[in-house]
Amino acid sequence: MDGDLQRLTETFSQPGTIRWIGARPGRRELMTVLERAEIDCSGLVGDRRNQPGKRAVTLLQAEHLPVIAALSGFVAVDPALLRRNIVIADVNLLGLRKARFQIGTAVLRGTGLCAPCSRMEECLGSGGYTAMRGHGGITAEVLSPGKIKIGDAVTPLPPARETE
Repeated sequence: MDGDLQRLTETFSQPGTIRWIGARPGRRELMTVLERAEIDCSGLVGDRRNQPGKRAVTLLQAEHLPVIAALSGFVAVDPALLRRNIVIADVNLLGLRKARFQIGTAVLRGTGLCAPCSRMEECLGSGGYTAMRGHGGITAEVLSPGKIKIGDAVTPLPPARETE
């Protein structure tokens, strides 16, 4: 990648902020809304998908919630309906898609886009899947376990050196 473009994609104007945390205790169960949580090597402790890998944690952009609501025909949408673990604000989540970042005391690496699933039709009604397209957030793997709580910073980190 061109050096200037690489520098631009690694530069953020400010850190983000955790606005919401949720865990799915079991398949098709309602999300448990949390004030604080632990992230271990497998993801969010207490989440049914607590498995190591590229989809260990799912994150959603807080600024997209009004867009998802509008596209679904609602005034507002509860993040618990969208089945993501963490909602963040104030930093471009898409910019973290392939980056390392610290969230609370944990370190994650964005691994890709979190595409909507067919359950969005149940949760948001007809057209819910399409309303989430492009607004589903990102997936991340855990590089270093830690603790998170509402209000914690989400801070982009410099790229890892080749020896890491």
